[in-house]
Formats: sequence, C-alpha cells, structure tokens
Amino acid sequence: MNIASYIDHTILKPDTTLVEVKQLCKEALEHGFAAVCVPPYFVREVSQLLEDSRVKVATVVGFPLGFNAVPAKAEEIKRILHEGGDEIDAMVNINAIKSQNWNYIRSELDTLIMATHLHGKKIKIIFETGLLTQEEILKLCDICNPLLPDFIKTSTGFSTGATKEMVAFLKKNLNPGIKIKASGGIKTLQAANEMIEAGASRIGTSVAMSIIKEI
Repeated sequence: MNIASYIDHTILKPDTTLVEVKQLCKEALEHGFAAVCVPPYFVREVSQLLEDSRVKVATVVGFPLGFNAVPAKAEEIKRILHEGGDEIDAMVNINAIKSQNWNYIRSELDTLIMATHLHGKKIKIIFETGLLTQEEILKLCDICNPLLPDFIKTSTGFSTGATKEMVAFLKKNLNPGIKIKASGGIKTLQAANEMIEAGASRIGTSVAMSIIKEI
C-alpha cells in the first residue's frame, strides 16, 4: 500500500508562512501525497506551484468553528475554486446541531455541496465528532447520505481528533458513495494504517513527513 497516496499533507496553524507552504508543496510533489491542505490565503500560490501535477489543492471553509453564515461559506467556496482550489474541507455549524436545528443543517450542507459540485470539485464535510453525541452523528449521516458529499471528515484536529472506532462507525452508517477522511492526532504510520483499515480513504495530518520516514 502506498500510504502517501492517502495523505492530505496539511499545514493549518495560524502563523503559517509562505516559505512553509512552498516546502509543503515540494514535499507533496516529491512523495506523491493526495493533496496539500493549506489556509485559504495561500490557495492561489499553491495552485500555481502544483500546476500540472497530480497533487490536489485543498483548503478549509468556516474553519475551525463553523460559525460563519451559510452565504459567507458559499462565497468562500466560490472564491477558493476561482483561485484554483480542488477540494474543500467545510466545517458544519455545530451550534445549529446542538440546537437540533436540522432544517438549517440540511440547507447548509445542500448549499455547500452544490456550490462545490457545480464546479466539478470535491467537498469534505467536517463533523467534529468529538463534540457530538452518537445520535447527532447518526442524524448528520442521515442528512448527508442523499446529498452525497465526497467525504465526511472526522474532525478539525483543533478541538478533537480521529479514532479508528469513529471511522468504523461512520463507514457503517454512511452511503457507500461517501468516503471518509480521518483527521486529527494521526502522528504515526501505525495510526494511519489503523484508520485506513477501519475504512478511511484519506488521512489528514500535519506530520506526514514523519510518517513517511517511518517507512
């Protein structure tokens, strides 16, 4: 198994610099990572650095808290795709989930997924599973299943991380056409392999080079 092809090589810390982003892209090209995941500010630059390569340009929307209004998130997506983004990791509104406002959540997800798919790009919906109950996660799965986002992402890595148990739970309850991205706290080759064995198709990690060195 080529572990690199599963990895979103990620740098989302608030003090990220262009020098670090360029290094990230260099490593992604060298090792064949699936994507680089960078702050939205760097998307235009990264799309130029990775032009004509197989490495995808991923970034985040409504990150990391999901507070943003739906029109603001949709506009973020529009701008990102215009600047060369390939994949959107969008944070769902946890406040609305905790308030049991499922109509809002359904409308939000439908809007964000449609805004991305209209441009032929991929979207990963972030659940932040560590802050949710099992019932809330099941309800989100029920809402997402007919809407068909490309991925469900377990977590941001800022509040909580991924577990192999949660990946398996999502795998069991999601439409087979929806893939799973495990993200947050995945720092070793063993941890990455456990997530993949549990059903993850992508691994989000800020220590990809450390994992590669283990190989």
